[in-house]
Amino acid sequence: MIQLEERTRDFRSQPRNPRGSVRMEFKEKPDSNATLVGKSQPYLGEKHQADGEPVANGKAEVYVKQETNGKHAVPGKSLNMYSWQEIQKHNQQTDQWLVINRKVHDVTSWAHRHPGGQQVLSHHAGEDATDAFRAMHLDLDVVRLYLKPLLIGELAPGEPSQERNKNSQLVEDFREMRRLLEAKNMFKANLGFYFLHLAQILILEALAWLLVWNFGSCWTVTILISFLLTISQAQSSFLQHDVGHLCVFKKSKWNHLMHKFVMCHLKGFSTNWWNYQHSQHHVKPNIYPKDPDINMGPLFVVGDLQPVKYGKKKMKYINYEKQHLYFYMILLPLLMPVYFNLQSMQAVYLRRYWVDMAWISSFYIRYFITFGPFYGIFGTVLLIYFVKLLESPWIAYVTQMSHIPMKMSLEENWDWFSTQVLTTCNVEQSFFNDWFTGHLNFQIEHHLFPTMPRHNYHKVAPLVRSLCAKHGLQYVKKPLLQAFGDIVRTLKKSGALWAKVYYET
Repeated sequence: MIQLEERTRDFRSQPRNPRGSVRMEFKEKPDSNATLVGKSQPYLGEKHQADGEPVANGKAEVYVKQETNGKHAVPGKSLNMYSWQEIQKHNQQTDQWLVINRKVHDVTSWAHRHPGGQQVLSHHAGEDATDAFRAMHLDLDVVRLYLKPLLIGELAPGEPSQERNKNSQLVEDFREMRRLLEAKNMFKANLGFYFLHLAQILILEALAWLLVWNFGSCWTVTILISFLLTISQAQSSFLQHDVGHLCVFKKSKWNHLMHKFVMCHLKGFSTNWWNYQHSQHHVKPNIYPKDPDINMGPLFVVGDLQPVKYGKKKMKYINYEKQHLYFYMILLPLLMPVYFNLQSMQAVYLRRYWVDMAWISSFYIRYFITFGPFYGIFGTVLLIYFVKLLESPWIAYVTQMSHIPMKMSLEENWDWFSTQVLTTCNVEQSFFNDWFTGHLNFQIEHHLFPTMPRHNYHKVAPLVRSLCAKHGLQYVKKPLLQAFGDIVRTLKKSGALWAKVYYET
C-alpha cells in the first residue's frame, strides 16, 4: 500500500528538471485493485504519444472520429486549431469558448442548459477550464457526451495547455496529486459514515416530536425541542452540502435525489437555487463580481475593492463604518430565516422550479402534521422560523470564517490550485470542530476537491500543505475562535477603508 503520509516529502524532494522546476515522480507500484494514473496515461481522456506528449499532427486542422455502437465512424467535420490569443477574445456573455484538455468548445448556445447554471460557464469563458471541469463533475463519461457537439477545435501544437500567465509546473503537480488520490480511492465515500450522519438528523427530529407528544407544548419543552431541531437543521445543512457536491453516491442521479430529500424536504430550501449559487462560488471564490457569496451589498462591503468603489461613488446605504457591529444584529440571526429563505423562494417562483416547490411543500406539511396538533398552524410557523433563527448564527459563522478574511480581487485568471488556496483558509482539526463545521474546517481541501467525501479531507491535507510549500503558497490554518473573530475584524477593516475614501475624496 502507498501511504499518503509518505507523499508529503515527495512534493519537496523531487529532482529538478533543466529549467530548475521540481518534477514529481511516483515510483511505487499501485495496489492490485487500483490503477495509479501516471504521466504516461491520459488525463481527462487526452490522447498521448508513446513519449507521453499530447498528439499533434502539426496541420492546420484535425478530424474527430465519432463512435457509434462501439465502432469508429469515418472522419467527421473539420476542426480548426487556435491560439490562446484568439480564444481569449471569446469571453463575453454572448460569445463563450472554453478550453478543456486542450480541446476548444463553443458553449454559447448551450450555456443556458448547463445543469450548474450558465454563469459558471460564463465565468470561465476564454480560459482553460480543465481543472474546474474535473473538480465539479462526477460522471465524466456522461458530461463528455454533452461536450462532443460543442467541440470546434483544439489548441495549436505550439500553444501551452493553459494560459501563459499560469504556472504550468504547479498545474501539472496538482493534476498528478489528483491522479494519486484517485488511485488511492480518496473519492470513494464511506456509506456507513453518511448513514450515521443521516440517522443523527432523523433521531433528533423524532426525539423532538416525542418530547412534545409526551410532555405537551409548554415553554420548557418548546425551548428544548427548538435546540434539538436546531442541531438537526444545522447537520442537515452539512449533509445537503455533501450530496449537493455529489460526494456520497457513485451515480449523480442518486446524489440529486438525496439532495432533494435533505435540502427540500428536511430543510425547506430549493436545491436548484443552491446549486446555481454555490457552483459560482466554487469556481471563482472571492473573485469580484463573479462570486455571489461576497456580493453583500448594500448591507456590507467586504475586501478592499468594494469599500473603495462605494466610497468613491459616495454610496452610503448604511453606515459601513459600523458594519462589524450590526453584523451581530443582521447577518448572524437573519441569514437563514430571511436572506436564504427569500432567495430560495424567489428562485423557485421566477425560474419555475415546480419540482423543488413540491418537495419544499412536503417540508411544511411534515411540520404541520407533527407539530400542528400541539401548536396550531400559526404556532408551527413560528416554531419553524424560530429554529431557523437559532440555526442562522451557526451556519453564518461556519460559512463565512473561511473566505471573508482571505484575499478578494477582480478576475486575475489564476490556476485552479492557486485560486482555491489563496482565497480559502482552514480551521484546526478536532472531533468537535469536525462535527460543528461539517468538516468545513478543511475548506481548502474541500475547494480543491469538491466531490471528495469529507471524511477523507484530513488524509489529503498533508499532501496539499506540501504542494503549497513547494510552490511558495501560504496554507492558512487557525483556531476556531480566531476564525470567528477574523470575520468581525475584517468587516471592521473594510468599513474603515470605506469611511476613509468616502469622507476624504
